[in-house]
Amino acid sequence: MLASHDGDESLVILVALGDAERDERLAASLTGSDGIVALTAEAMDSGDHATVVVIDDIAVLENLLPGMSVVLLSGRDDRSVPPDGVAAVLDAEADPALIAAAARLAAAGYRISGATVDAADHSLGEAAPDADESEARLPVHLSPRETEVLALLAEGAPNKAIARRLGISVHTVKFHIAAILVKLGAANRTDAIATAMRQGLVLA
Repeated sequence: MLASHDGDESLVILVALGDAERDERLAASLTGSDGIVALTAEAMDSGDHATVVVIDDIAVLENLLPGMSVVLLSGRDDRSVPPDGVAAVLDAEADPALIAAAARLAAAGYRISGATVDAADHSLGEAAPDADESEARLPVHLSPRETEVLALLAEGAPNKAIARRLGISVHTVKFHIAAILVKLGAANRTDAIATAMRQGLVLA
């Protein structure tokens, strides 16, 4: 799911909002996220291959290359069910960190519907949710593994420490954190912990 850009393995995101100034601002913000290179259509060259595209107009779908994962920024009140061909729908004014988290999940083959994150039909390797995670869900739809990760985040544990404690890879930890951010509507780890505390998911 990673593409090569300037010799490094990065998640390449195409920002295509239909407004050059907005495209450039969002691309600059997303590129600041770990492992992400965000480009506007004007900035892409023949050697760039985007895995995820961020759009704000559903009509753009018919012009996209097959196989691209789509994150739609929508001003509509009902964003619970993504339309066909869209992996995630976020608020039009969503924080770049939340967009980045959704893009990582979309690139891994996940489809985000409301407060749930579902695996696509194809295999996601080690980043796929544990088999029992799709069963018992907490009221806020965090899986058991995500609840464990959230608890360790609240303790201030970094990704490597979480991976060691849970016996999973750092790569998988990042996907669980991305899912937590999206489900809680959090802009970052600190915001996720604060939201979780307010909802009684972790103890203060």
